[in-house]
Amino acid sequence: MATPKPQRSPEEVEDIILRKILLVTLATPAHGADPRIIYLEMTAAEILSEGKDLRLNRDVVERVLIDRLSGEFPDAEAPFAYLLGCYRRAVDELKKVANMKDKTVKSQVEVSIKQAKKLFVSYVRIHLGNPEMFPSNSQSLAGKSTICSLTPLIFGAVDRNGFGGGGGSQPPPAGFLDELFSEADFDSLDPIFKGLYEDLRGHVIKLSALGNFQQPLAALLYLVKLPAGAKSLVNHPWWIPKGAYLNGRVIEMTSILGPFFHVSALPDHTIFKSEPDVGQHCFSEASTRRPADLLSSFTTIKTVMNNLYEGLSEVLLTLLKHADIREHVLQYLAEVINRNASRAHIQVDPISCASSGMFVSLSAVMLRLCEPFLDPHCSKIDKIDPGYVFYCNRLDLRGLTALHASSEEVAEWIKNDSSGKADINSGSGDIENRVVQSQGASSSGAKPASSGDKASYAFISECFFMTARVLNLGMLKAFSDFKHLVQDISRSEDTLSTLKALQEQSPSPQMQMDIARLEKELELYSQEKLCYEAQLLRDPTLIKQGLSFYRLMVVWLVSLVGGFKMPLSSTCPMEFSSMPEHFAEDAMELLIFASRVPKALDGVILDDFMNFIIMFMGSPTHIRNPYLRAKMVEVLNCWMPRGSGSSATTSLFEGHQLALKYLVRNLLKLYVDIEFTGSHTQFYDKFNIRHNIAELLEYLWQVPSHRNAWRQIAKEEEKGVYLNFLNFLINDSIYLLDESLNKILELKELEAEMSNTVEWERRPAQERQERTRLFHSQENVGVFLT
Repeated sequence: MATPKPQRSPEEVEDIILRKILLVTLATPAHGADPRIIYLEMTAAEILSEGKDLRLNRDVVERVLIDRLSGEFPDAEAPFAYLLGCYRRAVDELKKVANMKDKTVKSQVEVSIKQAKKLFVSYVRIHLGNPEMFPSNSQSLAGKSTICSLTPLIFGAVDRNGFGGGGGSQPPPAGFLDELFSEADFDSLDPIFKGLYEDLRGHVIKLSALGNFQQPLAALLYLVKLPAGAKSLVNHPWWIPKGAYLNGRVIEMTSILGPFFHVSALPDHTIFKSEPDVGQHCFSEASTRRPADLLSSFTTIKTVMNNLYEGLSEVLLTLLKHADIREHVLQYLAEVINRNASRAHIQVDPISCASSGMFVSLSAVMLRLCEPFLDPHCSKIDKIDPGYVFYCNRLDLRGLTALHASSEEVAEWIKNDSSGKADINSGSGDIENRVVQSQGASSSGAKPASSGDKASYAFISECFFMTARVLNLGMLKAFSDFKHLVQDISRSEDTLSTLKALQEQSPSPQMQMDIARLEKELELYSQEKLCYEAQLLRDPTLIKQGLSFYRLMVVWLVSLVGGFKMPLSSTCPMEFSSMPEHFAEDAMELLIFASRVPKALDGVILDDFMNFIIMFMGSPTHIRNPYLRAKMVEVLNCWMPRGSGSSATTSLFEGHQLALKYLVRNLLKLYVDIEFTGSHTQFYDKFNIRHNIAELLEYLWQVPSHRNAWRQIAKEEEKGVYLNFLNFLINDSIYLLDESLNKILELKELEAEMSNTVEWERRPAQERQERTRLFHSQENVGVFLT
């Protein structure tokens, strides 16, 4: 008969399990034992000297753990890896213990294991916060922060939850991160969070849209959703970098969020170039690629960029949800905007200014923050406080060119403002609405960053004006860069055609080198153009969100003059007159750009834009800049129905009440006003502008209701605006006819030179190139003049 196996006591079971978890022994290891097991000889001697059994239990486990971490043992695991392994083994043992039949043993062992788990987490915190406390023999972490060991675990956690893009990182033991981040005070967690944010920043700093930014972004979102994580982020020294040499590019590259916003498909300066190279990977030799391949690349870039926009929006919204953190977020956004104000210039210094990629991403994120108050009825328009422009020092808005008032007039008006400040929105800011998806609004509760401000402003005001500035420096600037890039490509293609023609006539090695250089240049231009197209033109959502914002902008601007009603008062309210000019100009620029993108205007409400254009196009007392009013004509030109039949915009011209009454009148008035623009190029500018006006007038003459309005104006204004219009029309016609005849003579002379093949071939190649360019230039001018 078999002898029954002796029953182990609870103390023996506890000892066995704790030794398995801790991978230590207090007795000499048996031959062939697990090589990972460390013999704590000194600890064993101390325990024996105290008259205790050489068993592990809850009373000695911390002491044993400290001795294991503090000792220098050959080939021992690094402290972090060891503690994580202990936690993982503890989780596994807990699962096994759950199946024990002896409830007494089960209860005692569970208590010991849970206590040990808490110790492991606690010492992970201590080690991450003070990595020099415990020695490490591991060479794998040489030169790297200990906190870097934690980052892959967070990647694994977000991958497991389906948010990280699947980077293949091993997930942490169940419950480890929750215990690590939730069961401690802020001071012990703060250095860990700060190290993690620096590590995540390092992961994305050189990534393009094709890189794996999803994992770090998901990890960032995971951390900011923890209250201590959000607080730690905005108190990080790199939240808003400081220093004498701080500029827009420094903020982009050194702040924690900057490199996340830098992720883009758009080209950047060589020094800051990201990898993988989007142009090279997706659009090299694009002319030889199948359309399906290009479409696939466009779709991929649009998808990943929208993932980035959504992730960054959620990060900011999570931070803004905390009232005590919101002010830090607004300060960061203001710093980015103010330090990059020179992005509005025609020539942008890429070394001192943040990239277009950052500002396009920031534009998309800010538009998402605005979504709650971009409803079709503009129901929250009264929460946008114009006083923000004059009294809030967070953004430098007073220094911008105003719609009509000079900077001296604005300063004097503010000084004499009897109320001393703009009305404070007593309703609450809309961030709470955005976060919890409710209809109410709550106050931002944030004081403006600088002292001397006269009011605090609701979040809607903060968000509205910051978005206006970001779009001006970001999305609108990118559209402008794209337009100039297309023009550069066109010029280079013309030059290349000319060089190739000359090379056929008279080959030379130098010209062949010039052709090769130009072809290489055009290839890079083409890649850049397609990158812009992928991120901007192929994203109708981004353009439509921008149009929704600017619809609110024009409705709000009109509210400052009393609403959509005509005729306008002869005196302009100072609140309207002092608003930054780019608020209106950007709206017009976006409309022009969107009108040239297929289907970009589908479903967009254009009536409010039409009202705005008709109201201010012919009013120099409200909008001083004649070029801005001329841009409104350019918008109308884009909308003008072409050919026979009706178009989506026909009703804007033929069924719009303000248009039927005032459109022809204001076009005629602008035709006259544009004679003197104040610019040194005014003589030539007026012909381009009047050409656009003439096209519109020609179309409107075909519409009976507009023709009747025109006849009425001719009767009423016989000796006023209409007489001036006729005089300028006749004068322009005579001048243009004269110029056209002169250009024709010049073209005839150039043609004669080029047709004399013998004499032409004797001329130096450079001279022939210059004369050929002049011929094409004069040819284009002649076409325009006629």
